[in-house]
Order: sequence, then structure tokens, then C-alpha cells
Amino acid sequence: MKFELNSPANPPGPLRKLLGLVVTVVIVVLALMFSAVLLVVLAIIGTIAWAYLWWKTRELRKRMREFSSQGMARDAQASNDEVFEGEVIRVVEPRDVK
Repeated sequence: MKFELNSPANPPGPLRKLLGLVVTVVIVVLALMFSAVLLVVLAIIGTIAWAYLWWKTRELRKRMREFSSQGMARDAQASNDEVFEGEVIRVVEPRDVK
């Protein structure tokens, strides 16, 4: 016994076509609703993860700001006394070259 869905001997009627269209529209609408819900859930999870990381790194950011401000103050003092400016010329002797 052979079963064919759309055989020429048994063409689909208008009621069957309408039912197929309704089922297709319902499936597409459900897929769009599911994707919208999934997008909202992912956005909420991402926001919570970002807020958690931001909260956990606040002390580290504070220390980094303090360290950089101390480093700038130290650089300002060092430029007066501890930095030598000038040029260096390296002379290579012929016997040193291999």
C-alpha cells in the first residue's frame, strides 16, 4: 500500500488548504513570540551579569584611580631631579662585529 499526500488523484480541497495556512501562521506567530521572550530573557541576564561585574570591580577601579594619581604626582617630582636627558651614540669597533 502506497500513501501519497498530494497525489493528483486526491487533490487538497480548500478547507485543507485553509487549515494548512492557519497552522502555518500559528507556528510562525509562536516562533516569533518565543524569540521575543528569549531576547528579553537574554537582555535581562546580560544586564544582571554586567551589574554584578561592575559591583565586584568597584574596589579595583578605585585602587587603580588612586595608583594612577599617585604615579602622576611621582612623575612630576621625578622630572625635576631624577631624569637625565641627552643623547647616546654607540660606536661599534670593527673587531667587535662578527
